[in-house]
Amino acid sequence: MFKEKAVFLDRDGVINQGIVRDGKPYPPKNLKSLKIILGVNDSLQSLILNGWKIIVVTNQPDVARGFTFHKKVEKINNYIKHILPITEVFTCYHDDHDSCDCRKPKPGLLISAAKKYKINLNNSYMIGDRWKDIEAGNRAGCKTFFIDYAYKEKKPVNFTYRVKSLEEAVKIILKE
Repeated sequence: MFKEKAVFLDRDGVINQGIVRDGKPYPPKNLKSLKIILGVNDSLQSLILNGWKIIVVTNQPDVARGFTFHKKVEKINNYIKHILPITEVFTCYHDDHDSCDCRKPKPGLLISAAKKYKINLNNSYMIGDRWKDIEAGNRAGCKTFFIDYAYKEKKPVNFTYRVKSLEEAVKIILKE
């Protein structure tokens, strides 16, 4: 049985601000439009100091859809890893119709990270702002935090906690 514990984070809307249009969130197109959410660095530092691995798990289907390039997404991911205390970023570049195992709501990204870093998923958390994040966390066996921005889209129905920010989620994790 694996012993490490991790906090899995969606990228857009959890670490950086999503670009909201018509009530729906979209990823930043480039580094210039990337804005890290206030308090994220301090929250992640607190987790690291308390023995947590920080793993980002992100769907980036705009690559498969031809709206952006793999290279641009990797540039954003690498920048985030450079400025924040993140263990690794696991990215799915597929779209729903690709039926891959890595695209959330499937738990493939979390399972891959768990194998690589010997993470006990039952002692870990998934934090996201969309139903697919929460469903992936549930399927992997993690406790889940739903950051509710009131997007105009399907909401998750089965989550452990509903919060307003990563900061709020981290305070709860550190108390448990």
